[in-house]
Amino acid sequence: MTKITAVITGIQGYVPDYILTNSELENMVDTNDEWITSRTGIKERRILKGENQGTSDLATRAIEGLLEKTNTNAEEIDLIICATTTPDMLVASTGCIIADKIGAKNAFAYDLMAACSGFLYALTTASKFIETETYKKVIVVGADKMSSIIDYTDRATCIIFGDGAGAVLLEPNKEGLGVQDSILKSDGAGREFLHMKAGGSIKPASHETVDAREHYVFQDGQPVFKAAVKNMADVSEEIMLRNNLSAEKIAWLVPHQANKRIIDATARRMGIGDEKVMLNIEKYGNTTSGTIPLCLWDYENQLKRGDNLILAAFGGGFTWGAIYLKWL
Repeated sequence: MTKITAVITGIQGYVPDYILTNSELENMVDTNDEWITSRTGIKERRILKGENQGTSDLATRAIEGLLEKTNTNAEEIDLIICATTTPDMLVASTGCIIADKIGAKNAFAYDLMAACSGFLYALTTASKFIETETYKKVIVVGADKMSSIIDYTDRATCIIFGDGAGAVLLEPNKEGLGVQDSILKSDGAGREFLHMKAGGSIKPASHETVDAREHYVFQDGQPVFKAAVKNMADVSEEIMLRNNLSAEKIAWLVPHQANKRIIDATARRMGIGDEKVMLNIEKYGNTTSGTIPLCLWDYENQLKRGDNLILAAFGGGFTWGAIYLKWL
């Protein structure tokens, strides 16, 4: 019996029009373009403006473009998994809201939260529904409106994050293409260094939490950076070894776009040159769940059938992982 794999048959991204540049941030916090660029590689990021605009709006625009591009009717979709850290609301799920907005009346939908590793977790989960022949058309969307939880008086975080979404359509394949292997990991002890202090069930919103500015992302940069460098590189090397992949056999590293120094360290460990590394951090910043699909979207015209891709990410939680994928 021929093995069924989950293959990406379409990719589409969406980023808002408004561009927040490093020079504009210089007027908001004590920073400058050289400091930001040298430490992160970021020159600008996109911000979603307007009232009543949330993560579902970013995701909906990406998915609408995906459906048009693949000539797919929304009613054909069986399942939508939304990877996000910034849901529209805690109840109801953003995935359900997206399904309603695009008219996916026959799909069930849900959210998956794994911070910056969310797209990898969701893609791996979705692939199992395809491999077991449970469903034939699954959409995975990574979307975040990070500007909604960023303190623009905190230069440690406000320089890093942007808003955006990327979506893929997964379908069955019997030619050995698509998702080949994945390694996903987590360590909850890392929550000490990257979290939001209030707004959850431990510390619900109150006047005190709002006044204390505890509804924004907190990040202790050095421990997060060290853990990201080690774990993202470790898991990328591990998936190469497990699948007998040399650097020469890999067409592209598709890394989470958090920090160029982390990306460079991962590529070095894998023995991969800069020419094989997808990079768009300079224009989008860190869009959390959106970075990897946005990279695939930006580089789509350079991808060839059968290309070996390694997708790798590290995020709050801590969460991290890698996926080995053969492009259609």
